[in-house]
Amino acid sequence: MSELVRVAVDAMGGDNAPFVTVKGAVDAVSESDNLKVFLVGQKEVVEKELSAYQYDKDKIEVVDATEIIEMAEPPVMAIRKKKDSSIVKAMYMVNHGEADAYVSAGSTGATLVGGQVIVGRLKGVDRAPLAPLIPTEKGKSLLIDCGANVDARSNHLVQFAKMGTVYMENIMGIKNPTVAIVNIGAEEEKGNALVKETFPLLKNCPDINFIGSIEARDIPAGFADVIVCEAFTGNVILKMYEGVAKSLMHVIKKSLMSSLKTKIGALLIKDDLKKTLSNYSMDQYGGAPMLGLKGLVVKTHGSANAVEVKNSILQCVTFTEQKISEKISAKISQEN
Repeated sequence: MSELVRVAVDAMGGDNAPFVTVKGAVDAVSESDNLKVFLVGQKEVVEKELSAYQYDKDKIEVVDATEIIEMAEPPVMAIRKKKDSSIVKAMYMVNHGEADAYVSAGSTGATLVGGQVIVGRLKGVDRAPLAPLIPTEKGKSLLIDCGANVDARSNHLVQFAKMGTVYMENIMGIKNPTVAIVNIGAEEEKGNALVKETFPLLKNCPDINFIGSIEARDIPAGFADVIVCEAFTGNVILKMYEGVAKSLMHVIKKSLMSSLKTKIGALLIKDDLKKTLSNYSMDQYGGAPMLGLKGLVVKTHGSANAVEVKNSILQCVTFTEQKISEKISAKISQEN
């Protein structure tokens, strides 16, 4: 058996905590032999939730944290003042080498600040982007950045492209993944000042497979493996993506239940349709890792269910075993 991957989970973070965080942790350790989870949160509350499940007691440990950082709190102030919060305590476990990774469905702002300040960036990394996998017709693409750096500069986007390339090569097994920058047209001269400045830098970068611009409508078709943008654009793309997928599923279900004929048809295609639609469910992709940090930080949706939490935890096992942080560090060091 490989060495255990230790994941510190913010048990109090998210709209449905601690129920989904505890269930996600229990499900994760039952699926992986190489995993230990630390549930960081209010001990009495977490242990009460845990008592409802059967699990290997050696693979889940509760770490007491008396405070909770709420979603609406100013992140910098919350990180400074609430030292005994589940977010801060779990982050310090990664910083001190007591855990290999951190997972939270809690405050995005506090997670981003804590990742930069407590866990810390790798040497040579200017900014740490959030990089979720998104479903496409061809499989999956990496959207980088989707929420961490709204004021990114051209050199940051070049680093994002390099980090995304390392991720897709090692996690998804895609050799020489294609890289594209989000733009309003395919022509090189189009775009805002940031895109126009970044395009030639990416074009002349020898260690990425840059294929040019990608328009938003071409992202779901899977035209590129790594999709580069600053966080404002990336977050809009991600939220629109999720909203359209959810609406489309509702429309399909409503249509299939509209008459006796469609209900019979639905019965005939039920299993195949369920399998197809599941490919567009964001639950199965886990959370968005912050790339370029000294330890792994994964942010999942505030409304995450237990399946998404489970997959976010399991994601940490693959990430750690593949030594992604070390490979990103080597790539950036080589550049410098």
